[in-house]
Amino acid sequence: MMKNAKIARRNLAREVDKTLKSDIIKDKECLKFNIVEEFKMKVLVETSARHLHLSQEHLEILFGAGHELTVKKMLSQPGQFACEEKVQVIGPKSSLKMSVLGPVRKDTQVEVSLTDARSIGVTAPIRESGDIAGSGACKLVGPAGEVELTEGVIAAKRHVHMTPEDAEAAGVKDKDIVKLDIQSPNGRSLTFGDVVVRVSASYATAAHIDTDEANALCPGKECYGEMIK
Repeated sequence: MMKNAKIARRNLAREVDKTLKSDIIKDKECLKFNIVEEFKMKVLVETSARHLHLSQEHLEILFGAGHELTVKKMLSQPGQFACEEKVQVIGPKSSLKMSVLGPVRKDTQVEVSLTDARSIGVTAPIRESGDIAGSGACKLVGPAGEVELTEGVIAAKRHVHMTPEDAEAAGVKDKDIVKLDIQSPNGRSLTFGDVVVRVSASYATAAHIDTDEANALCPGKECYGEMIK
């Protein structure tokens, strides 16, 4: 009887051990799944104020034949820079003086917040940079001439520039839509949806929001957000 009882206890201990090991494996697999599903990447969040990009043709009309953009300071995105040149952007209601960003582009593009658009009376559809077909119109006035833009005014869709390496690490690809959760030091934390991912080897990883979005957030001097798939 004693021998049989010992055997029974050993068998029971083995079954309990197997069950515990099985549960641990399941817990580990569940943990792996949760990590993948809840993946977040912290990215720098920068505020992009109103500005414009000029084509070479429009640059020369506004500033004179043969004019080249004057670098004021380099920006966070490689090869991009703020210029000394400024242009008066005129709408039906009023006007705003805006900085030019370089280098020159194929097409002239004016980027404003929705508040800016309302203040000067122009239409500014929410678009990705470069998508200007059928967008808002305005007049540009420089020291040497004027340009009537029939299209080119947009409010930039909030976006995250990413290197291919960072995009792969985050499990996202070009044109994916993600959320951006930003903790404000000033009590106005929020989560932005509809954030488009833009991937290129020529980018530095950073998110861009406009001044309306930044004012809602009140982000402070340096701001980081968690990109959520």
